[in-house]
Amino acid sequence: MGGHEDQILDAVRDCVERWGPAKVTVDDVVAASGVSRATLYRLFPGGRDVLFEAYRVRELNEFFDTITASLDQMDDSADVEDVVVQLVSTATRELRADDHLALLLAAEPGEVLTQLTVDGLPRILRVANSYIAPVLEPHLAIERAPLLIDLLVRITISYFLAPSDHVDLGDTESARAFLRPGIAAVTSSTTSTSPSPDPRSQT
Repeated sequence: MGGHEDQILDAVRDCVERWGPAKVTVDDVVAASGVSRATLYRLFPGGRDVLFEAYRVRELNEFFDTITASLDQMDDSADVEDVVVQLVSTATRELRADDHLALLLAAEPGEVLTQLTVDGLPRILRVANSYIAPVLEPHLAIERAPLLIDLLVRITISYFLAPSDHVDLGDTESARAFLRPGIAAVTSSTTSTSPSPDPRSQT
């Protein structure tokens, strides 16, 4: 994106912080962005729903840009466990430090919970797969990546929303100890999601 698109999405972010996502209208965004209503609808045909989908996807892209960039500091000897632990611990710390998210959780917790779970989870998983599957590829059979990513996303969101006295996913060593069994289960060569053949079909 660029130009007017970013200008409009910046305005959505500002309006959301000011009034909460449920109360923001297209007219609010037009006024805040300085872009005409016609230009907004040309760039985001479909109006508010399309606009907010683009805003949420951009927020996710920025988030996953940050956490995957954290892998640049790892050396070439890193294995799948190292990569996963780095991603989860960085993601957890970024979520905790996100002032925009904290404002939304304070203003409209129900809406934020919906966007992190029921309604928003398919979007989060789609973006997560686009970013994380390529970095797992050197370490993991490609068909196993979506299963591992699904597990990591759900665990990270759950422990962010409901912190534990026993596990701190923002701490690398705590995250490693907690995640190791799940990583091993998903990456094990004996793990299979395929059903066993029906013996009655044998002739």
